[in-house]
Amino acid sequence: MAKVELKQPIVQEISESIKDAQSVVVVDYRGLTVAEDTQLRKELREAGISYKVYKNTMMNFAFKGTDFESLTDILAGPSAIAISKEDATAPARILAKFAKTAPALEIKAGVIEGTFYDADGMKEIAAVPSREELLSKFLGSIQSPITNLARVLNQIAEKGGEGEPAAEAAPAEAESN
Repeated sequence: MAKVELKQPIVQEISESIKDAQSVVVVDYRGLTVAEDTQLRKELREAGISYKVYKNTMMNFAFKGTDFESLTDILAGPSAIAISKEDATAPARILAKFAKTAPALEIKAGVIEGTFYDADGMKEIAAVPSREELLSKFLGSIQSPITNLARVLNQIAEKGGEGEPAAEAAPAEAESN
């Protein structure tokens, strides 16, 4: 069997993995211990993120003609990819958090929803809270004024509605021409 025929299934596997991906992050994993790598894979798997090590040439062929083609320029040295089909910022967040405890892990670059980000850009993306966190903050900010209004109305009701009567407004004089 020719070498090309042996490599084609791997390229096809990568292509299938990135087909519906919202984000792909490329990392240099050189220097990670087996325990660190196992822990990283576990955290990524729990978040629904696919993490695999492929040869750069295979990734290069798979990325051609896709939104992730811009990643081919950074494919040098040992590279692994983290692919997320659901939460676009999750791989960057998890990898950046893990890199704080395992400095050997280096984020090279990534493509988030079709936009290329270098290593510095990926650090900024990693700082973006998850969708769930953003929704809970949004919901909290919406509920706060309503909760305060309910408390005020409840206090008025407990007093029996006895408050100072509102001052009657003086009738406005109409201008005549």
